[in-house]
Amino acid sequence: MRGGNPYRAKAYSRAADSLAALAVPLDELIAEDRLTEIPGVGDAIADIITKLHKTGSHPSLEKLRKEIPAGVLEMLTVPGLRPEKVLRLYKDLGIASLAELEAAAKDDRIRKAKGLGAALQTKILQNLPIAKSGEGRLHLHRAAALLAHAKDSIRKSRPELKRVTIAGDFRRGCELVGDLAIVAEAAKPDKTSTSSADGLQIRVSDRKHFGAALLFATGSAGHIEQLQALAAEKGLRLGSGGLHKGRTLVAGEEAEIYRALGLPFIDPELREGRGEIEAALKGKVPKLVTDQDLRGILHCHTDASDGTETLESMAKATRQRGFEYFGVADHSKSAHYAGGLSVEEIAQQHREADRLNKRFGKDFRILKGIESDILADGSLDYDDDVLERFDFVVAASMGASSWIARRRRSACFGLFPILTPPSSAI
Repeated sequence: MRGGNPYRAKAYSRAADSLAALAVPLDELIAEDRLTEIPGVGDAIADIITKLHKTGSHPSLEKLRKEIPAGVLEMLTVPGLRPEKVLRLYKDLGIASLAELEAAAKDDRIRKAKGLGAALQTKILQNLPIAKSGEGRLHLHRAAALLAHAKDSIRKSRPELKRVTIAGDFRRGCELVGDLAIVAEAAKPDKTSTSSADGLQIRVSDRKHFGAALLFATGSAGHIEQLQALAAEKGLRLGSGGLHKGRTLVAGEEAEIYRALGLPFIDPELREGRGEIEAALKGKVPKLVTDQDLRGILHCHTDASDGTETLESMAKATRQRGFEYFGVADHSKSAHYAGGLSVEEIAQQHREADRLNKRFGKDFRILKGIESDILADGSLDYDDDVLERFDFVVAASMGASSWIARRRRSACFGLFPILTPPSSAI
């Protein structure tokens, strides 16, 4: 927001996420000088964390807050609202929070402001619900890294715990993860079965009730409520301690609970309270796609554009992992910033693909693709006779392509629709 290095800001953000997933108390890590064991925390950030923890503030933080209130930063969560526009909204219109932003847009104030306009106001109104729905949540890939570190920390700090299992939104495969939850088994759990360390929920259960604890920690709330209603219809009671009839435990493991309720096992990814129980009662639970169902990989970049490996090495690595096809889709010629391929370079890559396909035989195939930029007039940046040479084409706006490049540098990636279907290899 102040025009500084964006990667420095992201480093602070990643460190803050890591603090929300601590499996041991923060003051313990500080006392034992172990802060740098936390993912994303180096010596400089460790020093800042220590001062924040001991004093509740930091001189640099107070200076920043005087320049830009914390509420202004919340507006950056609105998709399409860039820092320079957020600053303009704050300085010109005095908007300092998401709530004030929504009010200003609804009052038609943004449309009338110089340098902002009707298009931005419309975009804000369209994307505010997205910002609100993602508040306090982590993207799936980030949650995966934090939870993996949390599991490792728990195993080291509490070796007596068994079956340390990730639960919550992550186990249900949600793209945005709001609750970082772990369930573990202990021989004799204490009375306080659930503990929290700055956001991470750790639920400890004995072996007899572990499955029920995992069921409740996984959620969703809607799914659990519907299971409890079904149990009540059968004269049973379902709680985090298991499925009971009176005082008798009927089932304590997940699969046993579903079976006792007359249901097949419902995969965590389906537990959203959206009709999955009704479908299960009718024997119509859909079969989920698994890693074993994946037959190939598409939209990969080689060193011909902005990747780091050759076509041959990437194809071989894909083949060694048991896949049947590899879809290369380097940047097109308009993406100068990413080494987009000229027509001559495309021909060269296709000759290489043909040579390798001949060597690999019928068991594996390289599919020839391209990430072709959409030009201002709506056309793609190659003529039709060039596009016809590809097995598939990924279409991307030039703005989206640059966004992808920025996100890729942040260890993220994006996918665009495949417009031309690949051949029968898929």
